[in-house]
Amino acid sequence: MRVLRERAPRVLEAALAAGAELLDLTEALPSGAAGVAPEPGDEELVALGCRRTALELVLYRAVRELPGVTVRHRTTVSAVELDPAWRAEHAGDAGAVRAVRAVRTADGERIPADIVVDATGRQAAARGWLRAAGVPVAEDRVSPSGLSGFTRFYRLTGDGRPGPLNRGNAAGDIWDHYAGVLHPGDNGTFSIALATLPGDRALHGLHTPAGFTAAARATPGLDRWLAEGVSEPTSPVHAITSPPNTLRGTATSYQRPVPGLFPVGDAACTTNPLFGRGMSLALAHVFALADVLRAHPVIGSAQSRAAARAAEDLFLPWYEQSAAADLARITRWRATVHGSPTPSAGAAPAGARAAPSPADVAAAARTDGRVWRGLTRMLMSLATPAQVLGDDAFLARVRQAQAPPATGPQAPSRTALVHLLADAEGVRR
Repeated sequence: MRVLRERAPRVLEAALAAGAELLDLTEALPSGAAGVAPEPGDEELVALGCRRTALELVLYRAVRELPGVTVRHRTTVSAVELDPAWRAEHAGDAGAVRAVRAVRTADGERIPADIVVDATGRQAAARGWLRAAGVPVAEDRVSPSGLSGFTRFYRLTGDGRPGPLNRGNAAGDIWDHYAGVLHPGDNGTFSIALATLPGDRALHGLHTPAGFTAAARATPGLDRWLAEGVSEPTSPVHAITSPPNTLRGTATSYQRPVPGLFPVGDAACTTNPLFGRGMSLALAHVFALADVLRAHPVIGSAQSRAAARAAEDLFLPWYEQSAAADLARITRWRATVHGSPTPSAGAAPAGARAAPSPADVAAAARTDGRVWRGLTRMLMSLATPAQVLGDDAFLARVRQAQAPPATGPQAPSRTALVHLLADAEGVRR
């Protein structure tokens, strides 16, 4: 939202005109908590309720109307053509020599180009293009997401929200052995995603409409949205592809500069889709790249290094946060599924004060509005983990926060969820 407001307000206007909804995250401030009065910065705590396909259509129409833009459908870039002079010199870093000369399509057409932006998503096609051209490719940083998911889309049949959005832009939570989250979309639509450990055969029934519905209705925060007469499904149950968290070496300073070639968005970095940061980071990245090209108009190694620094500054904090959070969640889920104890984090060094755990921060956010704001700004990518968790005042409030009452609806236990899916499928396992 911040990027759209500052850099593409007409796209935001078009999305709202097409039925997208502004979601005020402060509606999820814990009632009765300290520090819930409005504060400066609350105006940024807004999310966009919109299906990705709807937003992509709005973006497509906006780009198509720009002067000098040609959109080609059913055309695949299969190779990038590099300047022979640069290829002969790149081992010694050819300074300002332009590397990219053209791209070639799958049907053999040559399209001249000074700059090529790789926006091919998770496949990150530039890596293959460079290898085919004989250029060494820097190693990626990879960490498991540890997630197997299923999703389904729905449309409300009445007016208004059937239930609150306890996460501001979503309802549901990440529990001790699975996740169930609902996201409102445009024009009265919403989606539900259920996620488990990969290879968990006991929960395989989530891929069926009956199993998915049974589990979603048993998940706190989602049940009201699926009550009879409230909504209807508009899609089958889809499997969610959850690749590992990956920071592409081609987007970082570890890659020897290839002047004129720039990966963006998911082609530069992917994080667990459970965090929902892909579109936000992609938009921030493309505008950061535009700023680099404006500040460094000469195509060459200096421009490429500036782009790599911008990519690292943007993506590295979120790659590291996602990797660490996923490893902690995987450990917790495995402990529940396999019945093993959760390993302790270990004692803090002598004289050191242990940093609050993510669970401590989440608990404090339920009784302290300022802690909630800091956590929400981090979850919404408005502030980096270092900015939030490195603030002494924030950490002090976390430590001083009152413990939240142990009340509220609970998700089904592991055993109960397995039996629920078995009953939904008509077979008791």
